[in-house]
Amino acid sequence: MFGIGANKQRLPAAEKALPGRETEMPLRNVHHVHGRPLRGEFAGLRRVQFGMGCFWGAERKFWSIPGVETTAVGYAGGYTPNAGYREVCSGETGHAEVVLVVYDEAKVSFDALLKVFWENHDPTQGMRQGNDVGTQYRSAIYCETQAQYEAALASREAYQRGLRAAGHGEITTEIAFPAPPFYYAEEEHQQYLSKNPRGYCGLGGTGVSCPVGLEA
Repeated sequence: MFGIGANKQRLPAAEKALPGRETEMPLRNVHHVHGRPLRGEFAGLRRVQFGMGCFWGAERKFWSIPGVETTAVGYAGGYTPNAGYREVCSGETGHAEVVLVVYDEAKVSFDALLKVFWENHDPTQGMRQGNDVGTQYRSAIYCETQAQYEAALASREAYQRGLRAAGHGEITTEIAFPAPPFYYAEEEHQQYLSKNPRGYCGLGGTGVSCPVGLEA
């Protein structure tokens, strides 16, 4: 991805963040894998945003899960409205790269999604994920309901116990409710690893099993 700099490992102050723009990112509103919309009202469905490092690999972990209606990648948790990829990678927007997961809770539990989240990245690394260094690569869960928030906090405690037992450090995952605004990333980044099967994916888990969602 982009270069390493100390400034990219510290979140900017709100007053120093890039100004952004009012116009939303233009999208071809069709998921490259299953053809369903990326953007919409999604009535009757739940939404959550997961930050796991580079969003290309993170999105691929969720789009084929039964009960997940759609996924999209974007930017959240910062200050700059409708930021672009290079702006986010500059470290001057405060955003994390995230995947929006829209799901039917009658078909897939939130605990099952949390299990995928925890097991497919290293949530102890702070402002990085493997060789990808910068605030945009931080671990995050942005919740849209109180129930999601409480489940995310409980799962963090449970997974932390497993990590400690395996000799890993403390979880640095940011868990927030209500979720901050989600700004869609550029068309080229949506379902990137479906469009580019040999493309870069820097995700790597800790090898520690997550004890939540086992009933799903």
